[in-house]
Amino acid sequence: MVLALVAVSAVAVALLVRALLLKYESSDWHYFLDPWYRYIKAQGGFHALGDIGFADYNVPYLYLMAALGYLPVPALAAVKCLSVLFDLALAYYTHRIVSLRWPHRPWRPLAAAVTVLFLPTVVTNSGWWAQADAIFTVFLLGGVHHLLRDRPWWSCAFFGMALAFKLQAVFLFPLLLVVVLCGRVPWRSLLAVPAAYLALDVPALLLGADPWPLLTVYARQTGTYQDLTLNAPSVYQFVSVPAGEEGPVRRAGVLAAGVLVLMLTGLVVRAVRRTEGAAEAEGGGGGRAGLTGTGILLAATVFAIAVPFLLPSMHERYFYAADVLSVLVAFQLPRQLWYLPVLVQLSSFGSYLKFIAPGVAPYLSMPAHGVLMLLALITVLRAAAREFGAVRGPGGGTGAPADAR
Repeated sequence: MVLALVAVSAVAVALLVRALLLKYESSDWHYFLDPWYRYIKAQGGFHALGDIGFADYNVPYLYLMAALGYLPVPALAAVKCLSVLFDLALAYYTHRIVSLRWPHRPWRPLAAAVTVLFLPTVVTNSGWWAQADAIFTVFLLGGVHHLLRDRPWWSCAFFGMALAFKLQAVFLFPLLLVVVLCGRVPWRSLLAVPAAYLALDVPALLLGADPWPLLTVYARQTGTYQDLTLNAPSVYQFVSVPAGEEGPVRRAGVLAAGVLVLMLTGLVVRAVRRTEGAAEAEGGGGGRAGLTGTGILLAATVFAIAVPFLLPSMHERYFYAADVLSVLVAFQLPRQLWYLPVLVQLSSFGSYLKFIAPGVAPYLSMPAHGVLMLLALITVLRAAAREFGAVRGPGGGTGAPADAR
């Protein structure tokens, strides 16, 4: 009873905080979201999606925007409330995932869910900015949850839906490669990724949309911004090139990021296989060696931080999945990583302030935010090295219950 009362109170306060931000209008609202909303409504709602040339988002988000147009609610409030609903879904999946680690300590999953609800970046992203980053992150968390529950087809389907909402979902796709190469997920389950993605295009096709723009929407997005960083606390805060000469650096940066991420993936897979082999050689039948639940969450957090940190032309919002996963992994390994969300929030929300608080911007040091994110990456990499380097004999290595691992 007390637990339920605390949960309801936390949700009420979280909604109140966001309600106080509803009246604020960001430049993204003025230049993108509001014109899209008005166009869809003027063209008859869902019928507008027969030609998606008016927007640069994929159609699943436009479906939701079209549905909002039928409600007797002001446009700004409707779009923000949609994102807030997914904030609540983020808290739900956070609770579900942390419950796997602490099934007999219900206060810990609740504390994790409440922490996510009140993260400054999560509150600001929906309540002030009217952005949709919570939506694709919910599906990523759903995919991780199903992965931890050994439901590979559902996991891959959720990853496909996340990608259908936003391209930034690919930051966690190296995790799928890891779980497949480690034998946790069968190769054929990956078919659910494109199946889910394409299934969400079907309504637009039925409304008359041209298939080619649907399939190439993300290819068009990638060339929109040419700056090396757009307030992102990434490695490019330490790179300076003359104006107009960013192109070669961007291309080299994408290549370097791809190589480094593949190297990280290979190192994780090699470490897991070595751990499994050592455990078998020692006859450790009591523990569950290899890619455990803790390992999955650590790998997910590593990729959520490393990929946007290494890629050029990232926005400050592109660490959103890292914001949430840093909380999850901190509750998974509280003694080792309790301070990881602090580092990530100082870096990520500090970068938000550069955009949302122009009066504060002159006093912010973006290289300092980049250093904080680098420290967060080093911290989770060290934890991952300890996890994947440990050979588990009888009784396991991290003390997590079998169903959490």
